Amino acid sequence: MTSRLFSFAGGDTGPWRVTSARAVVGGPLARTARVMVLPDLVAETGSTSGWVLRGITSNERYVLRSEKTQLLAKQQDPGRPEATCAALIPIRKSPAWWALTQDERRAIFEEQSHHTQIGLQYLPSVARRLHHCRDLSDSEPFDFLTWFEFAPEHEDSFNDILDELRASPEWAYVERETDIRLVRD
Repeated sequence: MTSRLFSFAGGDTGPWRVTSARAVVGGPLARTARVMVLPDLVAETGSTSGWVLRGITSNERYVLRSEKTQLLAKQQDPGRPEATCAALIPIRKSPAWWALTQDERRAIFEEQSHHTQIGLQYLPSVARRLHHCRDLSDSEPFDFLTWFEFAPEHEDSFNDILDELRASPEWAYVERETDIRLVRD
């Protein structure tokens, strides 16, 4: 087992209670009451699972050294006791996105959309961990799973991040996005 591999299981058990789930773009996921975050890739969880989403953490792909240095200096890891709110946001980008070269995606991601700079404004109050799904299997329903954790008093800031990112040129390439909000009991 490695800490780079994660499964998110939506079902009837788990420490995270789903407070809302909505399809922002594309089809929804099956409704579930709870979510488990498991540090490994699993096919099922032993509970009544509505879905299992799998991903792997990887290197930061679209950041310059100066941006990575800023991120490392400010961001917090998930798991802080005060961060009792979370969001799981699975995203699939369009074939047009994947047809672009790495430098073309970087230009949209950062030079046009300012993705990293938007996120830096809200650190350290919002913790983020990105999981890549695309390379695990052709059957994965999403390209990315982003896990966010924050204290209840930072929910408005988190919503501001999403509003800014969803208004950016990068989001023209999103063909499926689900916004699942959770609280830890």
